[in-house]
Amino acid sequence: MNREELKALGLTDEQIEQVMTAHGKATNSIKSKADSVEGLESQIEDYKQQITDRDSQLEELKKVDAEGLQAKIDDLQQQNETTKTEYEKKLDAQQKDFAIESALRDAKARDPKLAKNALDLDIVTFKDGKLVGIDEQLKSLQESHDYLFEQEEPGAPRIVTPGNPNGGGSGAITKESIMKEKDDKKRQRLIKENRHLFQ
Repeated sequence: MNREELKALGLTDEQIEQVMTAHGKATNSIKSKADSVEGLESQIEDYKQQITDRDSQLEELKKVDAEGLQAKIDDLQQQNETTKTEYEKKLDAQQKDFAIESALRDAKARDPKLAKNALDLDIVTFKDGKLVGIDEQLKSLQESHDYLFEQEEPGAPRIVTPGNPNGGGSGAITKESIMKEKDDKKRQRLIKENRHLFQ
């Protein structure tokens, strides 16, 4: 229905305007409801799709072997624990070996590996950064197999300066003092020979 048709029916311009306004309101209301229905239908389709997707996910989850998955998790945890324990044991063994070698060096072993083989390492433990059970073995080994260790020469000759029969003090001549004196003389000789370089 348009304005010409209403005019043909004998309606005045004012009446035509009222009819057209009423018709516009009704049409807009219907359009609004139609849009709302379309929106609802779209939402319903979305919900249906979400339900379908979730059903698919549930089906996929049903295929998963939960017991098998838990068994794999338990197995991996056990492997991790075993690896950690083995690593800690290796680290402890390395620390113990290093401490034993250090103790043998301190005891002036000529060949630390050979001296180490003579020890009963099963009774030696390494705890809180200290070796337990090695001191007694080292002492016994030094007495029974003294050739494995450097010995202090008991009767090493001492050269005594003339006029100081008792030796000792700063006048005592030792191997170190002789070497130092030789180095000093050599240094002085080099300075004399190359004095021209310093002028």
